[in-house]
Amino acid sequence: MQLAQGEPVGYPASMSYSIERRLAVEAVERASRLCRRVQQELVSGSSLSKDDKSPVTVADFGAQAVVSHCLATALPDVPLVGEEDAAALRQPENEGLAAKVVSAVQESVPELEKAEILNLIDRGTFEGGASGRHWTLDPIDGTKGFLRLDQYAVALALIEDGELVMGALGCPNLLVDAAQPEGPRGCLFIAVKGEGSFMRPLDGGDEQPIHVTDIDRGADANLCESVEAGHSSQSDTARVAEMLGISSPPFRIDSQCKYAAVARGDASIYLRLPTRKDYEEKIWDHAGGSMVVSEAGGRISDVDGQPLDFSLGRTLRNNTGVVVTNGHVHDEVVAAVKKVLGRAG
Repeated sequence: MQLAQGEPVGYPASMSYSIERRLAVEAVERASRLCRRVQQELVSGSSLSKDDKSPVTVADFGAQAVVSHCLATALPDVPLVGEEDAAALRQPENEGLAAKVVSAVQESVPELEKAEILNLIDRGTFEGGASGRHWTLDPIDGTKGFLRLDQYAVALALIEDGELVMGALGCPNLLVDAAQPEGPRGCLFIAVKGEGSFMRPLDGGDEQPIHVTDIDRGADANLCESVEAGHSSQSDTARVAEMLGISSPPFRIDSQCKYAAVARGDASIYLRLPTRKDYEEKIWDHAGGSMVVSEAGGRISDVDGQPLDFSLGRTLRNNTGVVVTNGHVHDEVVAAVKKVLGRAG
């Protein structure tokens, strides 16, 4: 992990979004702990069938309810663009699943009843857009990582008039220090526009400022990508790496933990290259991580080098793919990506 040079440990001196920052940290922390409990109780040591995704479904709905509750209690007029809604939980055939969701949420917020929990989940149906401000949430980014007891993230961001102003990531299984594989796990990342990116252990402790690497040649960079081949074209990524002169194998990791890896210097490049022409990236899959990387000194664009446009609602429909770097090698990486994808010129 690379710390920004010359910056003090702790909170930044000036916080124009102090209330929102505190809420984001609290919400992501509580949701991350819920996800940990569900993973330990319903996944760890169990013999789930290949198609049984009920544990991650419980955590998904439960995390969204907990985050929604935290945000709505303090800022009820700020809507939420979430990945989930409670329609399925209201169906009679899903009564057992709904009961598990309610039980998981009540461990975090005992006073909430079933109807309140379902309504909190439904707050995530806001459509977003270019005016006003709203939150966007991915309650569990990396469902397969969650089920494999590997990496996943709770990702939250605040958008004002179509622009990112805050991002928070809870990464319950991420090593606090990547250089210590036997060390503690669980990290919380928080970034406010103009105030830098910070990380602390999920279980508490001082925040540390983080920063991207200072590598300025693509050949010297290390690259991360999705574990799941369906999420990004791994063959195209391999061709980009070859063009850049990168000889080391890619670091494959689930979820927006890839953004965290770039932000704190574990990797210098993250590529999410399109697997089909008609796919539209969802804003909740990139908003929180984008803010953490950009405030750590990195740069994010689509494969054509254009900034990600969070003003269009629930998707990034004007963008194709995502390129994340430490900033220093961004133009070089985008040029290589465009050549590989046949988009140069």
